[in-house]
Amino acid sequence: MTDNRTGGIPHQPSSGAFPAKSWGAAYGVPLTGPEHAPGWVKGSTGFGDNGHRGAFGEEFIRMLATAANLDVTRKERDRVGVDWQLGYAGRRGTRRFPAIEAQVKCTSSPDVHGDHIRYPLKVKNYNLLAGPGFEMPRFLFLVLAPADPFTWSHATEDHLLLSHAAYWMCLHDQEPLPMDNRSSTATRTVYVPRANLLTVDSLHDLFAEEYRDLVTS
Repeated sequence: MTDNRTGGIPHQPSSGAFPAKSWGAAYGVPLTGPEHAPGWVKGSTGFGDNGHRGAFGEEFIRMLATAANLDVTRKERDRVGVDWQLGYAGRRGTRRFPAIEAQVKCTSSPDVHGDHIRYPLKVKNYNLLAGPGFEMPRFLFLVLAPADPFTWSHATEDHLLLSHAAYWMCLHDQEPLPMDNRSSTATRTVYVPRANLLTVDSLHDLFAEEYRDLVTS
């Protein structure tokens, strides 16, 4: 069932789905000051800035999609509001090699409210995701990363840990907004359900025909 407040069609339950976590503790002021930074950081241009954070968010998605055995293609020119195209490497139900598209955003200051995350999306970007009429389903992928870039990843011989998580949202059931008299900085707040945790399994769920039906309706 579509939820007009949060958008999308959540596949995961909202009750009891989240582990005990202090969401505010890992965001805000970086934990590692420059006086404790390793030597290589001094020669690393843009370490921890918005561009670096955005690149981390996109690679976070690529890592998940690769683990899900999906083909991942980067859109080199950001003209249509798409960062990644994800393709199914085989047959999904009755459809051969279906594909979806994703716009990726990454934030270190999430506005978390119980079962959803409030995120101000530029109207231009919102309209590139909202409504029907697209060639294939599109999704917003919101990556939540720590404020301290030194804690984005932790590698050992046993595992590679990326922090913290990503969530998805479908806006095809929402109406695009008029751009008349709107500045390029105007935003529309979206409510990304925390039930929509992006995982290997939920990535495969996004290829369901119900999302393609929303695009073609």
